[in-house]
Amino acid sequence: MGRLFLINLDDGNIYSCKFCEAHLALTSDIVSRAFHCKNGKAYLIENVVNVTLGEKEDRMMMTGMHTVVDIFCVGCGNILGWRYEYAHEEDQQYKEGKYILDRFKVLGPGRRPYAIGLDAQLGGGSDDDDDDDE
Repeated sequence: MGRLFLINLDDGNIYSCKFCEAHLALTSDIVSRAFHCKNGKAYLIENVVNVTLGEKEDRMMMTGMHTVVDIFCVGCGNILGWRYEYAHEEDQQYKEGKYILDRFKVLGPGRRPYAIGLDAQLGGGSDDDDDDDE
């Protein structure tokens, strides 16, 4: 395996990988905090760094069919969310090219972890693996 090069974001207000602390995104790149995934809340983000992309696949989500690719941390390989490649519904096309970061898998500014809600710990909430909701 070759040498690993990580991009370090200079701004102090960053999100990083919970597992290896690789920098991922700036707080200023957040488009929405009102999204959800299988672990709970998620961020819709304009730009991310230090991720690799998985294979394209179609997924039925709460807002319709989307073509997505999973995103993986280049530092540790953990799956962190996905990128929207194509939205089949016209009113969802604003998501194309943007990323979902699972809040449970990232550290916020000041390296603060996101606390998973009690309902998610007990198995409550959505039973859909990869849903998004606004």
